[in-house]
Amino acid sequence: QVQLVETGGGLVQAGDSLRLSCAASGRTFGGHTMAWFRQAPGKEREFVAAIMWSKGSTYYEDSVKGRFTISRDYAKNTVYLQMNGLKHEDTAVYYCAVRAGTYNPLSGGYEYWGQGTQVTVSS
Repeated sequence: QVQLVETGGGLVQAGDSLRLSCAASGRTFGGHTMAWFRQAPGKEREFVAAIMWSKGSTYYEDSVKGRFTISRDYAKNTVYLQMNGLKHEDTAVYYCAVRAGTYNPLSGGYEYWGQGTQVTVSS
């Protein structure tokens, strides 16, 4: 079975940067979509970014375009989310998710989720 473990969250000031990591295991991920979602207290879960594991195509939610970068390391089976220029509104628990298929990453279908890592942006 697929296991996802997110790390890298923390407390930072507005304008700072963080890099989140999602260590994936349990299978090979060719033909899969790897994505980051986030959820703030009292808010709905929100799509952040996605990457096609094999092709490397990336997709971003509008509010993070130009600030966040999703990438993957084949050797480490790890997906990253580099977050620059963090804003207070980026505060949320960030989750890694995996889905079979390379269709529209915003269309859902994610079945595997990590435990989440907290990102808190002050000021």
